[in-house]
Amino acid sequence: MGKTIAEKIFDTHRIDNPSGDINVIQLDAVFCHEITTPVAINDLKERGMDRVFDSTKIKAVIDHVTPSKDSKTATQARIMREWARNQNIRDFFDIGKNGVCHALFPEKGFVRPGYTIIMGDSHTCTHGAFGAFAAGVGTTDLEVGILKGVCAFHYPKTIKINITGILRKGVFAKDVILSVIGKIGVNGATNKVMEFTGPVVEKMSMEERMTLCNMAIEAGGTSGICYPDSTTVEYLWKFIKDDYESKEKALSDFEKWHSDADAEYTKIIVHDITDLKPMMTVGYKPDQVQEVNTEEKIKVDQIYIGSCTNGRIEDLREAAVVLKGRKISDSVRGILSPATPDVYKLAMKEGLIDIFMEAGFCVTNPTCGACLGMSNGVLAAGEVCASTTNRNFNGRMGKGGMVHLMSPAVAAATSVTGYITTPDNLD
Repeated sequence: MGKTIAEKIFDTHRIDNPSGDINVIQLDAVFCHEITTPVAINDLKERGMDRVFDSTKIKAVIDHVTPSKDSKTATQARIMREWARNQNIRDFFDIGKNGVCHALFPEKGFVRPGYTIIMGDSHTCTHGAFGAFAAGVGTTDLEVGILKGVCAFHYPKTIKINITGILRKGVFAKDVILSVIGKIGVNGATNKVMEFTGPVVEKMSMEERMTLCNMAIEAGGTSGICYPDSTTVEYLWKFIKDDYESKEKALSDFEKWHSDADAEYTKIIVHDITDLKPMMTVGYKPDQVQEVNTEEKIKVDQIYIGSCTNGRIEDLREAAVVLKGRKISDSVRGILSPATPDVYKLAMKEGLIDIFMEAGFCVTNPTCGACLGMSNGVLAAGEVCASTTNRNFNGRMGKGGMVHLMSPAVAAATSVTGYITTPDNLD
């Protein structure tokens, strides 16, 4: 019987099988940020276990509230800094070098095909875009990961999502994943790996694949995952060129992680996106989606472009194409947060930052802040935000606020009119 990519990764990383389908697997990397990790750090200290399994395999960043907004967040940041210094964690990204974790760590080459990765953050599933098993975990599992470099999981069950057809102009990876979640529901992949395959995925860039995998958790998935291919090799080449004689050799090696033709799946879903149109969420659940209806004229107060879902350079380019030569409506405020310093620098070099600022956007430093209602764009009660983030939970961006999720292009068009619309409806 063949194996799925997730099963292959587990089989090569398993170090114990204590009972049933529980597998203790060796970790290739443990990612940390300042919101969830300080709790683990302090607990390990109290237990007399203030140490790490391998300082080279731990990657840490201050990204959720940066710079700190108050004494509490400053304390969280200080705990991270002191811990990183005391444990000799070389890959620690403080203010000035920091970016949104799920954009920064792949950009630095910390994610590879076949890797196992955990983090105290639900959107760790993003890294499955590289053919890795990456999952968000709770504090106890994070502590064990930091201390021992292992984590326990049920043996993976996988849902295969074969995405077919051809993306229309003006339709993006964000629209694809919103349509998938709308189709299977927020519990449709609970405790399952979502394996994204098919001709549409094969043509996607790494950034688009990261958008797909990023929102696997919104369907209940433990992890999203894509097959590593030539696109993966190109993205990683500068980091792996000393490990392989050629790109062809790297590709041949990566292909060992592809699922076998006779692998067994819990479910196989064929999702044809040929007729897919720009999508948006309504209500307070990620599966409450619909096509953008320009006749509804849903008014918004804020537009937010950024996050680990859609704050990368391709996302900024999509939005800038719409905004070039236009101004945002007087009735809204626009906020742009490039996901990493490198994204910010490249956007400046390409003139994108000028386009956003001339349109009337406030451009902030890289941060997660607004996405979860912590800083740099919190909503007031009753306000509505058109956002490129990943969650539209009630109060997600501020108590009493409403969030509509959409692509960067639709968010940009919405900023011009003041109500949700698509770029092809602009004058």
